[in-house]
Amino acid sequence: MYLEKLELQNFRNYERLKINLNSHINIIYGNNAQGKTNLLESIYVLGITKSHLLQLDNNLIKIGKNCCKIKGIVRKNKIQSKLELEYLSDKKILKIDNQEIKKVNEYINNSLNIIIFYPEDLEIIKGSPNNRRNFLNLELSQLSNNYLTILMEFNKLLKIRNEYLKKFNKGQKLDITYFKIITNYFVDKSYLIYKMRKKFIDKLNENCEKIFYEITKLNNFNIKYVTNYTDGNFDDIKKNLLEKLERNLNKEIKFGSTLYGPHRDEIEFFINDKNIKLFGSQGQKRMAILAIKLSEIPIFKQFKNTNPILLLDDVFSELDDIKKNNVIKYLADDIQVIITTTEIKKINKKKFSSVSIFKIKNGEIIRTEEVEK
Repeated sequence: MYLEKLELQNFRNYERLKINLNSHINIIYGNNAQGKTNLLESIYVLGITKSHLLQLDNNLIKIGKNCCKIKGIVRKNKIQSKLELEYLSDKKILKIDNQEIKKVNEYINNSLNIIIFYPEDLEIIKGSPNNRRNFLNLELSQLSNNYLTILMEFNKLLKIRNEYLKKFNKGQKLDITYFKIITNYFVDKSYLIYKMRKKFIDKLNENCEKIFYEITKLNNFNIKYVTNYTDGNFDDIKKNLLEKLERNLNKEIKFGSTLYGPHRDEIEFFINDKNIKLFGSQGQKRMAILAIKLSEIPIFKQFKNTNPILLLDDVFSELDDIKKNNVIKYLADDIQVIITTTEIKKINKKKFSSVSIFKIKNGEIIRTEEVEK
C-alpha cells in the first residue's frame, strides 16, 4: 500500500497543496513552523479520520475558512482508490471512490494503514494510562474490522452501567435484573477487547526486543499488559471479571463508577526488568517507542495483507549517526516512508534505493531531488 497523490484545501496552514509521492522513501525538509508536521498530520487524518495532535476537528480548518478537504489516491495491491475527507464546522464527510461512507470503522478499514512516530509519542510512556490505552485502541482499530465496533459498544455499556451506579449511590430503586444484564454484556465486550489487546501486545513482543537491541544495543526490552481483573488466570477472564464486579458492587456504588474492566487497562515497558517510565532516560524512552512502531510493520503485513505507510516526524533529530543507520535499515524498499527533518544533510540518501526529496517553506512544497540506485 502507498499514497500516490495528496491534495489539501484549507487544511491547517495550507490553502492549497498537491503532491505526488514516491512509493518508497520521501524526505520533506525545511525550517520549523513551515508545515512539515501538518503535512504528515493530513495523511494520518486521511487514514484515521481524526488528528493525532488535536481533540477538535474544527481546529484542522485553516483560520478564516469554514471547511477543509483532504484527498488522496491510494494504490493497494495494484488496485487504485480515491479517498476524501471534508471537515465542516459541525460534521465530517467521508468518501471512498466518490461514495459517501457513513460508518467510521468501515472507512478506516478500507482507507490507509498508517504507523506514525512523532515527538509527542513519548507521552505513551511518560503520560497517563489513558495515553497508552488510546495507543492500543488506534492501532487495533486499523488492524481489526471489529475492534472499533466492539469498543464503541463497550463504551455505551460502560456509560449505562456508570449511570446506574450513580443512581444506586443516590438511593434510587432501579431494576436490578436489567443492571445484571448490562453487566453481563459489559463483561462479554470486555473479554473481546482484552483478547485482542493481549494478542496485539504478544505480537509486538515477538519483534520489539530484537529491534530495540539492534538500534540501541540494549537487551531485554519488553512490554507487559496489566489489568486489574485477571487474578492471574488469563484463561478464565470473563468469570474472573464478573466475580470481581459482583464482589465489589458496594464499592462501585460508593464511587459511582465501574472500577474494573479494559477502560482501566495499563501497559508497562521494561528494560532488564526495570520500568522505563520510572528508570529510563529520555533517549531510551524515545527508542522504545520507535522500536514499538517499527515492530508494528510485520503485524500490519500479516493481518491486513498489505504494507502500512510509515510516517516519521523529526525522527532523526536526536540520534547519533550509528543509531540513524540502525533505524534506516528497517525502512525497507517494500514500504512507503515519509520522513520530515530540518537537517537534510544529516540523512545519508545513498542508504535508500529510491528517494524523493521535497523542500517546504511557508506551506509551499517543491520536489528538489530524485535519487535512484
